[in-house]
Amino acid sequence: MPRYRRLYVPGGKYFFTVTLADRSAATLTDEIDLLRSVYASVVAQHPLHCDAMVVLPDHIHAVWTLPPEDADFSTRWKKIKALFSRHSETTGCINDSRRRKGEKGIWQRRFWEHAIRDDADFVAHVNYCHFNPVKHGLVERPEDWPYSTIHRDIRAAA
Repeated sequence: MPRYRRLYVPGGKYFFTVTLADRSAATLTDEIDLLRSVYASVVAQHPLHCDAMVVLPDHIHAVWTLPPEDADFSTRWKKIKALFSRHSETTGCINDSRRRKGEKGIWQRRFWEHAIRDDADFVAHVNYCHFNPVKHGLVERPEDWPYSTIHRDIRAAA
């Protein structure tokens, strides 16, 4: 089995992509209230600062800053994915391997992360989050997508 190497930096800033197993599904936006509740529950137990996030029908992009002395983003995503799966009405893609491991098959097993290197990298990844619905043809302007922290940022700038 491959060993995935991740860069764990206490207090670090990271960009994430977390994806559904079925890339044609709209589970995340269909069950946005569940996702919000699960996210809030996990963040209450394992604090972080969400610098940017966008939820699309089949994937999430996020930029997080972890607390000083804490580098454990993996546990946070594991809990978000597990709680969402446990309470979701979606059945997912269950093959023999997933069945043996007790997985519901909603999510791709892993996620992609990138440790933010500097201020320019941070701005680029926040912008990537906010412009992703436009890139996917879901809206014409980032502020037209309802499931994005761009609205929080616009309110803060006003």
